[in-house]
Amino acid sequence: MPYKLRDPYLQIGGSYNLDNLQQINLITKTIDKVNFQLREDHDFNWLKSLGAVFCVFDQQDSGNISFGVEKDEQRYFVKYAGAKSIEFTGNPKDAIERLKMAVPVYQSLEHPYLIKLVDYFSTDNGYALVFQWFEGECLHSHWSFGGKAKYTNPQSPFYRFKKLEVEKRLKAIEAIFSFHTYVESLGYVAVDFYDGSILYDFKNDETKICDIDFYRKSPSKNDIGENFWGSNRSKSPEEYKLGSPIDSITNVFHIGAIVFGILGGELDRSFSKWEATQGLYEVAIKAVEKDRNKRYPTVKEF
Repeated sequence: MPYKLRDPYLQIGGSYNLDNLQQINLITKTIDKVNFQLREDHDFNWLKSLGAVFCVFDQQDSGNISFGVEKDEQRYFVKYAGAKSIEFTGNPKDAIERLKMAVPVYQSLEHPYLIKLVDYFSTDNGYALVFQWFEGECLHSHWSFGGKAKYTNPQSPFYRFKKLEVEKRLKAIEAIFSFHTYVESLGYVAVDFYDGSILYDFKNDETKICDIDFYRKSPSKNDIGENFWGSNRSKSPEEYKLGSPIDSITNVFHIGAIVFGILGGELDRSFSKWEATQGLYEVAIKAVEKDRNKRYPTVKEF
């Protein structure tokens, strides 16, 4: 499951700051023939009990490093906090606490379109979440297709997704709506939801939502300011203003922005870039009104 890496959790990048890296003595680790680098050495012996590692995602600046493991012909995705990855400059203890807080979110919001949490535990120096593996590809796979390559490289998952017929993309949008109306019904708001939260299985035309770590109970407010969690490509105006409400109306904007990425010109929300019907365009454009009072009041109504 090319799993999504965070988006201020690095956003549009995909390449390291080489000048900074040259000043860091990186540690190279090898687990089951898979190599990755860290800022500091870290003990990963606990991974052995989960199976053989077949891939690693080490370019996150969220404080997490993730692994694909296989045991008894079953694959799992392991998300771990406690190690200092190349892109992470914060305190590992903060990353550990954030990951612990995500457990009840996944448990409460369990849904057919959400990746399934199957286990979680502490290690001597960190914390791990174990998910069922999903054979999907992340629509914002910046670690392989950063910058313009996301939109222009024929191998990019986003590029290939955009080449699918409209009906298949509408089916993916339906999955997004299905999950988020459920989220809304349970009194949660979707924080840090963007196209990097979407996994698509091209073989079976299936969609899953991943990385809902920052979803939170409503009512909620922007407690960070302009650097509130999320991608600049899908954040609402209120997610740049300290103290602003973060609620269902905010989530309407999120999903509307995602819809324009899937069916239109992403930030160019003109009808000329729209690939579906005019009726659907008129529905979608209302969702991304800058004035929150002009949007749909709920995801369900949208």
